[in-house]
Amino acid sequence: MKPIWIVDDDESIRWVLEKALARENLATKSFANARDAIAALEYETPQVLVSDIRMPGDSGLDLLQLVKSRFPGLPVIIITAFSDLDSAVAAFQGGAFEYLAKPFDIDKAVELIRRALDESLRETSVESGPAETPEILGQAPAMQEVFRAIGRLSQSNVTVLITGESGSGKELVARALHKHSPRAAQPFIALNTAAIPKDLLESELFGHERGAFTGAQTTRRGRFEQAENGTLFLDEIGDMPFDLQTRLLRVLSDGHFYRVGGHQPLKANVRVITATHQNLEQRVREGLFREDLYHRLNVIRLRLPSLRERREDIPILVRHFLVQSAKQLGVEAKRMSDAALQFLCSLELPGNVRQLENLCNWITVMGPGQTVEIKDLPLELSQEQAGGTAASALGGAPAESYSVQHHGTVTTVAGAELNGSAASSPDAWLGLLESQAASMLSGGQQEVMAVLGRQFESALIRTALKHTHGRKNDAAVRLGIGRNTITRKIAELGIDGAKDD
Repeated sequence: MKPIWIVDDDESIRWVLEKALARENLATKSFANARDAIAALEYETPQVLVSDIRMPGDSGLDLLQLVKSRFPGLPVIIITAFSDLDSAVAAFQGGAFEYLAKPFDIDKAVELIRRALDESLRETSVESGPAETPEILGQAPAMQEVFRAIGRLSQSNVTVLITGESGSGKELVARALHKHSPRAAQPFIALNTAAIPKDLLESELFGHERGAFTGAQTTRRGRFEQAENGTLFLDEIGDMPFDLQTRLLRVLSDGHFYRVGGHQPLKANVRVITATHQNLEQRVREGLFREDLYHRLNVIRLRLPSLRERREDIPILVRHFLVQSAKQLGVEAKRMSDAALQFLCSLELPGNVRQLENLCNWITVMGPGQTVEIKDLPLELSQEQAGGTAASALGGAPAESYSVQHHGTVTTVAGAELNGSAASSPDAWLGLLESQAASMLSGGQQEVMAVLGRQFESALIRTALKHTHGRKNDAAVRLGIGRNTITRKIAELGIDGAKDD
């Protein structure tokens, strides 16, 4: 992914945005004036452009006009003072994605930039056509059944429901179904319905007309329009709000839909593939999922096995991911010792293939030598040896317990003990955190803050979800964070069991 460009003559604003986006693992490139940004456009382009409206020399509007003439699909966010709202209107008329009014809230700014980033990536995928399908690896009998099913469905446009645990590779199967279908030359559009806030999901799916709601300055195509003649993959369909299920049912029934705020019916020639890790039959019984929509989606069901059901595939997956990660970083691929491979095959790996891929990325960056031994693996995996659940920075540690390794000793600490009277003091967990940090630092591990921060966030969110019985909006309130933030974190950390209030 290309970097996000920040163009502003105010160094403090550039610095604040750079730091905020760096925390989100987003690359940035900054310019103090529009002239330098225009010169850079001759040999590279950003994924999103954020520009002040008033700068010495060329203004942000001048930059916007040039960008839109040469790169019409590039989202541009204009920064403006409240006194410049007339200019903001001009920015919208010039094709700006959105504007930020000074002084702005940094969290809202990051959220807006993420929206623009999603739009940019989506438009890129539509314009470039379907990307090359990643290879699906597997020799286990359970995977051979999946491959046979894909083959049988290769010339069909029938609706498919893919079930399986999180991280088991449901989107890869959906892409394979598209690649081997008569629609292969047309777009493949994917949408995770659980990752989009409820009040935005309708617009994401069906698009909206200009003026349909506050902020709808331009007409925007939804995913159904973007996937025209191709395939629309709806992941985590079990989390779709009930009222939107009705609209989806109508599209599947008669092939027509309306944009939000629109009055003209649009025809959808789209193959729909859905996926979920939930038990849809149970959600139907609980009244959370429409029975008629369930039967519309459940034409062909394809169950994807968990990694625990295909342990014999772990060695070939590990080799594949190590080579892939090495190519991305431009380094020599590492190899696993037989003992380390056997150790990995014994783990539960609740995050499935996604967790294994994250582990291989970690090994490529953090492994001390070319041959990886058991002792070189992340500390968190040691609790699997003790009979716990493998977890952590790689796939999500359970809130109930985690391991701290110090001077070669592994200690399991119960979350209830840390939070209750069993703890030796209210700050006992700080001592354990310091011990963990000291062990990691003395061992030469890099990015300690990022690794521990991810574990800390995961533990907090999982514990909050446990106390709110999975209601993520309630958990967000209890934690003092925004609804969009907790939704994004749940997706990034691979946390299961969350639901809308």
